[in-house]
Amino acid sequence: MEKLIIEGGIPLRGHLKISGAKNAALPLIAATLLTPGRHILRNVPDLRDTRTFLKLMESLGVTWHYDGYSLNIDSTRLGFSEASYELVKTMRASVLVLGPLLARLGRARVSLPGGCAIGERPIDFHIRGFEKMKVNIRLEQGYVDAEIDGRLQGGSINFDIPSVTGTENILMAATLAQGTTVIKNAAKEPEIGNLVDMLVGMGAVIEGKDTDRLTIQGVEKLRPAECEIIPDRIEAGTYLIAVCATGGEATISGCNPSHLPSLLDKLRTAGCLIEEDGSSIHIAARGNGGGEFSIGSADIKTMPYPGYPTDLQAQFMALMSLSNSVSVIKETIFENRFMHVAELRRLGADIQTDGHTAVVKGVGTKGLLGAPVMATDLRASSSLVIAGLAASGRTEISRIYHLERGYEKLVDKLSNLGARVWKEQE
Repeated sequence: MEKLIIEGGIPLRGHLKISGAKNAALPLIAATLLTPGRHILRNVPDLRDTRTFLKLMESLGVTWHYDGYSLNIDSTRLGFSEASYELVKTMRASVLVLGPLLARLGRARVSLPGGCAIGERPIDFHIRGFEKMKVNIRLEQGYVDAEIDGRLQGGSINFDIPSVTGTENILMAATLAQGTTVIKNAAKEPEIGNLVDMLVGMGAVIEGKDTDRLTIQGVEKLRPAECEIIPDRIEAGTYLIAVCATGGEATISGCNPSHLPSLLDKLRTAGCLIEEDGSSIHIAARGNGGGEFSIGSADIKTMPYPGYPTDLQAQFMALMSLSNSVSVIKETIFENRFMHVAELRRLGADIQTDGHTAVVKGVGTKGLLGAPVMATDLRASSSLVIAGLAASGRTEISRIYHLERGYEKLVDKLSNLGARVWKEQE
């Protein structure tokens, strides 16, 4: 097992290009199950999660070829309808095959998903939605067993709270259902818009893109598609925060600034100078003219899109640990998403938690010291990287397989910005 070594205290400077979004790539890969033929996806990130998902697709009878950018998928020989625990246990997004399998084969057996230990994330939304579409579902021995008689039936589905994977799963299945399906209180994340674009390219009839009400008129069949994965807004946000935390200046290209409205607003509040230009963002930390820099405090509350994203909460907490004042961070999406707090404290952060609220007393830009820490989940891992980059001395991060799930070529990209970072064996 490898660990990440960081010699901190160096401002990040230069240019960095963002990869395709993991959270968009996985549902688009799942959507290729809806119809036989050869599909082409471009800007696909080479990550542990995409590789795991493709192994799952193989187990279902799908073949694929990936060249590091384009992914060619042939779903013609889809013949299996079970996603086993061994493949699903490390990644909750595996549940996204449930809808396409039901729509195409009329049956599916999918293990209850695993993944990051950041909360329960139940799939009740998926199950209740499919039951409205006349799916017979049983939960037994850790599996969701689902089947239909004939064809999926359109229905009216109202989510209690917006669910990204729930919206995606029902959306994919509804494209081949008989009649009209309406998803109310649907999630509005850009990754769902990317999926809508692909499904429409396959011949689906969908209204309401980028709104909380999606109307899908089912069709008899779909056709193979070509589609490009959108830029990873969470990766872009992570690097923007890292540049600010180290007092640096950089241009982040190949991204979509409109996908990060809340983060950019908070970074400006923290004192960063930000310029948006088409598909790039230029960021510079606030200096005092003498080579020093400071970080102002900003409060955040995680909310469904377009609110502040929960996937950037841990990273922003690392930034606020370096601020010149006190900030309050409220997590409303996942109940266990403060597990990085204990590790940030090892680096010198002053953070107190009470339920879903964290109070961060900034220790200043020189207040963190390198230390050995352990990653607990994907986004917590990136918060430790940010803190390590800003801290004085050496930081060692163990269990970095979490990072490899969601950040493509992390060491190379940070090194190109001037960071002293490398991997070693534990």
